[in-house]
Order: sequence, then structure tokens, then C-alpha cells
Amino acid sequence: MVYWIEQVTGQLPAWSEQLVMGAIAAMVGIVVALVAHRVLFRVLHRVAKASESETDDILVAQLGRPARYAFIALGIAYVARETPALDALWNRLSGFVMPFLLGWIVLALLHSFVEAMKICTETTLADDRNARRRRTRLAIFNRIGTFIVIFVTVALMLFAIPGVRQIGITLMASAGLAALAVGAAAQPALKALIGGFQMALTEPIAIDDVVIVDGEWGRIEDIRTTYVIVKIWDERRLVVPSNKFLENTFQNWTKTGSQITGTVFLYLDHATDLAPIRAEYERKVSADPRWDKRAQNVTVTDMTNEAIEVRLLMTAANSSNLWDLRCAMREGMIDWIRREMPDALVRRRNMAMAPIELAAGPSMVEAIAVAGEGKSEPG
Repeated sequence: MVYWIEQVTGQLPAWSEQLVMGAIAAMVGIVVALVAHRVLFRVLHRVAKASESETDDILVAQLGRPARYAFIALGIAYVARETPALDALWNRLSGFVMPFLLGWIVLALLHSFVEAMKICTETTLADDRNARRRRTRLAIFNRIGTFIVIFVTVALMLFAIPGVRQIGITLMASAGLAALAVGAAAQPALKALIGGFQMALTEPIAIDDVVIVDGEWGRIEDIRTTYVIVKIWDERRLVVPSNKFLENTFQNWTKTGSQITGTVFLYLDHATDLAPIRAEYERKVSADPRWDKRAQNVTVTDMTNEAIEVRLLMTAANSSNLWDLRCAMREGMIDWIRREMPDALVRRRNMAMAPIELAAGPSMVEAIAVAGEGKSEPG
């Protein structure tokens, strides 16, 4: 190859000859690298498709792009050894290119591992707390690992600059002052990073958990390094700092499982016969497929001057089913009471009192008059 390049460039000036030789050598190295990459990954794709596991398919797909550019870099580095002009240029660029490609490949391997583990944790069960915990840990460690890899990669690329390298050495010489400055500047990032580790270890929440935060009901849609995305029931997204789940109080309805108990309250007249209402409620809740058949009952839980409070208790497999079940039972029971037992509905009683008779009878009037006359007569 070198002989062929020398024959082509033999008629050019020295400086342009070196430039053309370097360009031709780089083109040859790139072409050879692309051919080698295409052949290798075509074989790997066929091997991955022939296997039953999806892990190798994910790995090949993730490594495709970074490996292509890594092959190109290796091809240029190989031909640069035989071309002085290209070798000088490559020595200047390799300090940036090689850390970048290495970090890209590490990220591809990390994401492949996370995707493969997510496939292993998939389940067909309606409620699998362990699977959701594993997915949460994977998501948190994936983002923390991504942050670390990018941080190290950028640091290695910056240290390829002589001026930056010299500044780094100077700062390391005064490590005490540098540590204070870096610690003060990076405090929010370090706090978020430590919070991410704490979230993964303590697991106050997991992906798909049902929570109530700041009075909003929703599901944990995604857990990032510094914040958590909560999907509200009306399709809004609530962005909550991660530290809020570690430092403040919130409700987690699915911490140990998604099964949940709910109630509906009816306010009825004191004279209501509860036996027909109890029988109708049992019939309605038993016929509803959203009831998980764990518990149901009708109980009088309170009484005021105007009504009695009747609690309809029911259970469901998850909070979404429970909400729909409660609405259905409330509507159905009110409609049934209105049609079948209208006297059970609360009514305000305004009892009109009869006026008090102040007029006295004739005998009493006569007695008073006689008594008065008797006092007026002399004794």
C-alpha cells in the first residue's frame, strides 16, 4: 500500500505529497475498517437471531454504532504508523477520540446489561412487587452509572489538553483548597447522587407504585437521579425532587402490595331498615368483577341528630379497580334506595308546635272574681 501511495504522489511537492499520502492512507484505513465491521456484525446478527435469548440481540444492537467508529479509529491508527503526516495528526487527536469511544462502548455495555435485566424481570402477574423493585433498582443504577461514565470520559478528554492537565496538577498540589472549592461547587450534584444511591437501597418507592404527594394521586412513572416523575390520574406529570421522598411524609398505597381496601358512606334516616340494604349491597358487589372477594360488609359507623352514617366496605386488586368499584357501588346503591326504599333518604323534620292556650275557663274566672269581691267586703 505504501509503494502504491508513493507512486501516486511522486510528482507532487514535499508538503502536498505528505498531505495526500496521509489523506489516502486515512481513506484506505476507514474503508478497510468499515468492511471489517460490516462483515463481523452481520455474522453476529445472524448468530443472535438464531439463539432463543433476547440478550444477545440487545447487545449486538447497542454495540453496533460505537463499534463502527471504534473500528474506524483503529484502522486510522494502524495506517498512521506508516504515514508520518497522518501519525502526527492522529497523535494529537487520539487523546480526545479514544476516551470518547471507550466511554461510548462502556455506556453501550451498561445499557445492554440493564435492558437484558429488564427483560428478565418482566412478569405477567398483575402485582409483582419484587419485579417492580428490581426495575427500580436497575433504572437508578443505570442513571448513576451513566453519570459516572460520562464524568470520567469528559475528564480524560480534558486531560488530553496540555493546559488543562497542567491546571489539574497545580490543583492537586494544593489539594486542601481544591477539595473545599470542588466540594462547595459540586454539593448539589453530590447530594443528588447520594440521594439516588439511598433511593435504590432503602426503596421508599418503586416504579408503578401508587402514591399521594402534595395532595395529588398518581403512579411513579420514572425515577431519575435528581427527581421523580409521578403520572397523575388526569395525564398530568408531577415532577418531585428525589429528596422529598427521603425527607418528607407521603402516602404509598402499594408499598407491600397493590391490594387495597376502600369505603363508601351513605347517610340515611334513623328509622331505616338495614337488612334489605345489606342484602342488596352484597348482591351488587358480588356481581362486580372488580371486587377481589377478600372482604365486604355494611356497618353503621356514626350517628348525628339528622342521620346515621352507613359504611359500605369493599376490597379490590389495585387502586384503579377500587376507584371504579367505589363509584359504581355509590351510584348503584343510591339509585336502588331511591327506587325501593325512598323513606330511608334523609329528610329534615320541622315539627310545628300547637299554640299554648292562655284563656282561662269560666269557673276559674268566676272564682277569681268572687275572691276579689270577698276581699273588698268588710270583715
